[in-house]
Amino acid sequence: MAYDLIGDIHGCADELTALLGKLGYRKTNNAYRHPERRVVFLGDYIDRGKQNKQTLSIVRSMVEAGSAIAIAGNHEYNALCYHTRHPQTGQYLRPHTDKNIRQHQSFLNEFNQDDDGLKSTIEWFSQLPLYLDLGEVRVVHACWHPEKISELETLGFTNSLNDELLLASCRKDSQEYRIIETLLKGTEVDLPSGSSFLDKDGHERREIRTKWWQSKADTYREAALLSESELSRIPDDPFPEDELIGYSYDAPAVFFGHYWLQGQPSVFNQNIACLDYSVGKPGGALCCYRWSGESQLSNENFVRVPRKN
Repeated sequence: MAYDLIGDIHGCADELTALLGKLGYRKTNNAYRHPERRVVFLGDYIDRGKQNKQTLSIVRSMVEAGSAIAIAGNHEYNALCYHTRHPQTGQYLRPHTDKNIRQHQSFLNEFNQDDDGLKSTIEWFSQLPLYLDLGEVRVVHACWHPEKISELETLGFTNSLNDELLLASCRKDSQEYRIIETLLKGTEVDLPSGSSFLDKDGHERREIRTKWWQSKADTYREAALLSESELSRIPDDPFPEDELIGYSYDAPAVFFGHYWLQGQPSVFNQNIACLDYSVGKPGGALCCYRWSGESQLSNENFVRVPRKN
């Protein structure tokens, strides 16, 4: 099977439609299809953009038609928690703080008067797998972490965000919380004491997302997965040993999104590629990698559509 792997969409349906057309998909019987290929969506279908419903309609119709596979991103997880009450306390699993409302506002605006649509969407989110191993290709939203995947299986959970996992993962002291945080948000390491920086949304951070696929890094800046401007604001101190999990050159190709990259798409390694190129903000693009069975990934196989406004 040949796969077209598409990164974070964030409610940008116009760009998704343009990308599918560029890839040779045509809409028949209410779903985009290709005679020889299949799309793999890497999560984060919602928030930021103003076409959440249209985006979800495209993705869901393709999944139902068998012309696509879709996994969960952290925004689908956040939405599940935002709209789900704890069965004992009655409190929402994700508090409705100003910050959380702001991050989810575009989705809320579209579903404000559509209770049935919201219920159907949340149920669909709960069925999305957290990761997929397709043999020669692996996909996850943020981090392929064999230990966390094994822990999920050992705990007896299925590969989806069912009610039991959702409830357990909202306790910050739980093993389930650490599993979800890693798979859907990536690995993080605390900065040296007293150090912090402002992220893309202006929030103060005292930890960094790391290049988890590397086996080692000498300094915090070398280990950090941040923009150039953010890198300049963190210390260049020696980085602790054994904090990075690494990803073998001999392992199947792994694709993920989540990290708000910029510029011309390029592979991280011969078998590692991130497909989130920030379509959710001005200057970004919706990105795809066209995989046709190659053992070594190539920059020539990226296809992108710039954000329209």
